[in-house]
Amino acid sequence: MDRLNRGKKPIARLQRCLGRSKWVGQFCLGMAIVATVTSINIDRLDRHSIAYFEPIWGDLQLFSARINAQTAPDALQLLQQGRELFQAQQFSEAKRQWERAASQLQGETDRLDRALVFNYLSLAYQKLGQWSTARTAIATALSLLESGDRTDENSPEVLSILAQIFNTKGHLEQQTGHWQPALENWETAHKFYTQLGDDEGAIGTQLNQAQALQSLGLYRRSRQVLEASTISLKNQPDSALKVTGLQSLANALRGMGELERSRELLSQSLDIARGLNLTEAIAATQLSLGNTARAIAENAMALQEQERAKQEFEIALDAYRKAAEIAGSPVLQSRSQLNQLSLFIDRQQLEYTAELLPEIEGSLDRLPFSRYAIEARINFAESLMKLYALKDETRGGDRRLLVGRTAELLATAIDTSRTLEDPQAESYALGSLGKLYELTGNFEDAQKLTEGALGLAQKMNAGEIAYRWQWQLGRILAKKGNRNEAIAAYRGAVNTLQSLRKDLVAIDANSSSVQFSFRETVEPVYREFVDLLTQPTVRPTEENLREARQAIESLQLAELDNFFQEACLDAKPIQIDRIDPHAAAIYPIILPDRLTVIVALPDSSLQLYHTLESETTIRQVLDELQQNIGRRSGNNQLVLELSRQVYDWLIRPIEVQLEYSQIETVVFVLDGLLRNVPMAALNDGRQYFIEKYAVAIAPGLQLLPSQGSEDLEFQVLSAGMSEARQGFPELPNVKEELERIQVQLSSQLLFNQAFTSDNLQQAIAQFPFPVVHIATHGQFSSQADRTFILSWDRKIKVKELDRLLRDRQRDVSNPIELLVFSACETADGDERAALGLAGVALRAGARSTLGTLWRVSDRSTSILMVRFYQELTENVGISKAEALRRAQLSLLDDRRFKLPYFWAPYLLVGNWR
Repeated sequence: MDRLNRGKKPIARLQRCLGRSKWVGQFCLGMAIVATVTSINIDRLDRHSIAYFEPIWGDLQLFSARINAQTAPDALQLLQQGRELFQAQQFSEAKRQWERAASQLQGETDRLDRALVFNYLSLAYQKLGQWSTARTAIATALSLLESGDRTDENSPEVLSILAQIFNTKGHLEQQTGHWQPALENWETAHKFYTQLGDDEGAIGTQLNQAQALQSLGLYRRSRQVLEASTISLKNQPDSALKVTGLQSLANALRGMGELERSRELLSQSLDIARGLNLTEAIAATQLSLGNTARAIAENAMALQEQERAKQEFEIALDAYRKAAEIAGSPVLQSRSQLNQLSLFIDRQQLEYTAELLPEIEGSLDRLPFSRYAIEARINFAESLMKLYALKDETRGGDRRLLVGRTAELLATAIDTSRTLEDPQAESYALGSLGKLYELTGNFEDAQKLTEGALGLAQKMNAGEIAYRWQWQLGRILAKKGNRNEAIAAYRGAVNTLQSLRKDLVAIDANSSSVQFSFRETVEPVYREFVDLLTQPTVRPTEENLREARQAIESLQLAELDNFFQEACLDAKPIQIDRIDPHAAAIYPIILPDRLTVIVALPDSSLQLYHTLESETTIRQVLDELQQNIGRRSGNNQLVLELSRQVYDWLIRPIEVQLEYSQIETVVFVLDGLLRNVPMAALNDGRQYFIEKYAVAIAPGLQLLPSQGSEDLEFQVLSAGMSEARQGFPELPNVKEELERIQVQLSSQLLFNQAFTSDNLQQAIAQFPFPVVHIATHGQFSSQADRTFILSWDRKIKVKELDRLLRDRQRDVSNPIELLVFSACETADGDERAALGLAGVALRAGARSTLGTLWRVSDRSTSILMVRFYQELTENVGISKAEALRRAQLSLLDDRRFKLPYFWAPYLLVGNWR
C-alpha cells in the first residue's frame, strides 16, 4: 500500500511520466471534445483468459522435502516469495526471486527442483512479454527432466512437474499464435494430470484444449472436450473445485455465444457455493452471472426486444451489486463496481453514477500493488472518458473534474506499471492516456503517447493490443490532417486484425457482451479505413480503391466470424472477370456522412461514387423500404418511390457502363441494412432491376469454385414439412413442391415424420447429393443461437446444421453445389439478420445458397422453386443466378404475384454460375 500510495501528487507523477508540465494547464482549461470515445473493456488484460488456467500451483511441501538445506538454504524461501509475488501480479519481482533461486540451485543434482524453477521462470517471462527467454526457460525445464534417471519417470513428483511444464508450454505456444502445438501440449498435460488423479489440473487443461480446438476450426471436437469436462465436474462431489470449474466452463460457453447454457451452469455453481458457504466464490459467480445477463441483454437489443433487454440489464446490475456487497477481496469488489459503472454509462443512466464513483475510488485505494491495480485504474479511466463525452458541454466544471481525475488514474497506472516493469500493462496505460489527449484535442502529445504504447505492444508481439494503438494513431493523424500517414496507420491496424482473425473470437469472448465488443472495437477500424481511402474531396488512386474494396470484404468476413464466434473461412478473393466475364460487382458501404460505392467491371479500373447523405437518412430510407416491401399489406406506392431512391444511390451512376460492358449478372457485396433490402426490386422508374440483370449476393468474393450448372448432376436430397409442428403453422404447399421436384429430378425425400435431424444427418453422410433442398420453417438472425431450421423432432440450430453440412465437405470431389432454404425467413426487426443466411451459406461450404429475406406465400414459393429447377435442368449452360431471375420473372408476369412482396425476397448467395 505504501508503494501504491506514495507521492500523493498525481499531477507530479504525470509530469514525471510525460516530461511536459504544460499538460496540466491545458487540462485545467478544459478543452473541447474532439472525438467520441470508444471503450476498451479491460476487465481482463491477459490474452484469451476465458479458458486461462494458471499453472502456478504446486505442492510446496513436496518441493521443500527435496531441497538440500545445506547447499541451498534460501532456495525454498525464494521460490515461495516468487510465487506470492506472482499471485500478487508483481511479475518482474517474481522473476527476480526465481532467477536467484535458479542461481542457487545451479550446482545441485536434483533436476526436479531445477526443472520446477525454470517452469516458474517461463511463466514470469511470458507475463512480461519476453517470449524468447520464456521459450528457453521451458526448454531447459524439459531437458532437465529428460536428462536424469528414467526409473522414477512415473513417480507422482515427476508427473506433477511434467504436467505443469506442458501446461506452461501450452500457454507459451498459444500466446505466440501457435495453436496446434498449444493443443498438443495441453493434451499431454491433461494425460499427466489424469494419471495423478489431479481433477483440478485435468479440468483446467480440458478448457484450454477446447479453446485451442475452436481456434483451429475443430468445433465438434471442442464441443466434445467441453462436454467431457462438464461430465467430470458433475461427477465431482460439491467442493470449491466444482464451483470454480463450473464457473470457468460457463464463462467459456458465454464466449461461444451459448448464453442460456452459461447461465444454467453459473446457477449450479452459485447453489453449490451457497451450500458450502464460500463467500468469495459466491461473489465471483454473481459477477459472472452479471456478465452473462449483460450479454443476453445486448443480444436482445440487437433484436429490438426492448423489454427483454431491460429485464436482463436489471438482472446484470443486481448481480453486480450483490457481488460487490459480499466480496471480501478488493479485486472482486472493484470488478463488480466497475462493471456496474460501465453498464450505467452504456445505458446513459448517468444519474446513478454519482453515488458509485466514490465507492470505486475506495475500492481502488485498497487494491494490492499488482497488475490488476493497473487494469482497474485504466478500466475506471476508460469509463470516465465515456462519461466525459456524454456530459453536456455546458457543465464545464464537471467535465474538467472528470478529465483531471482520469489523468490522475492514468498517471498512477503508468507509474505502477513501470515500477512493476510490466510492459503489457504500461502499453495499455500509455495508450489510454493518449486517448485522453485525443479526446481533449492535444494531438501532438496524443501521438507521442500512442506511438510509445504501440512500440511496447509490438515489441511483445501483442497484436490484440497493437491494433488498438495503430487504430488510435490513425485517428489522431487524420485529425492532424496527415492523411497519408493516417492511411498507413490504419493499414497496419487492418493487417494486424487480419493476422488475429482466429484469436479475435477468444479476445472478444472475454467482454461482458459478445456482439457489442466487436461493434465497438473492431468494426469501426475497417469503416474508418474505407472512409479515409475514399474521401470525396480527394481523387483516389487505383491502389486506394483496391485497398478499400479489400477492407470491405475483410469487414464482411469479420462480421461472420463474430456471428459464429468462430473464424469462418480461409479463402482468397477471386477477380470477377476470372469467374464470369459478364459479371460486375458492387460494393456499397454506409459511412457517417455518405454512402460510398465501389464498382468492379470486367477488365476495367475500379470506379467510385458517393451519395452525400447522412447515415441517419440512409438508414431511415432503407428501414422504411424493408418494412413495406416485406409485408403484403405494405404501401406499394411508397415501395416504388423508395426502391427508386436506392436505385439512384447504387445503380444510376453506373447504369450506362453496365450496359456498355454487356453485363448479365450483378453481384452485390452489401453492408448493414442494405443486406435486408432485395436488390432485385430496385426500380429505375420504368422497370425493376431483375428485368435487366441477374442478381447475386456475396459476402465478399471469397468464393468456392463451382462446377457450373452445365456440369451439375441434379441429384437432390429434399427434406420438408407441411404439417403444423412445435408451434409453427402448416405449410400445405410444401408437399406439392417436393413432389414436383421429385418428378423433375432424381431425389431422395425426407417428409414430415421422416424429416428428423438424425435422418437428415444420415442421408447427407451416406450419399454425396450435389443439391440439398430444405422446405420448412426456419429463421435467419444476427444471433447464431436464434438461427435455425425446423425438423419434425426439433429445431436444428445453425451451428449444428453447419457442422452437419461441413462433414460432407471433407469429400472435396463431391461438394454441395446448391443449398436451398424454402419457406425460411430473416428475423423481423433484426437489421443484421441476413448475416445468418450469409453465414450458413459460407460456412456450410456450399458453392451457392438460395434463401429468402422474408416468409412469403407458400403457394408462390412452390411455383418459383419448381420453375427454378426447370430452368436449370432444361437450359444447358444457364447460370444459377439467371435461372433464379427467370423464375422470379415468371411470378412477376403472373397477375396474382406481381407485387415485389412475392418475387423479390429470394437471394442467391455465393457462386452464381
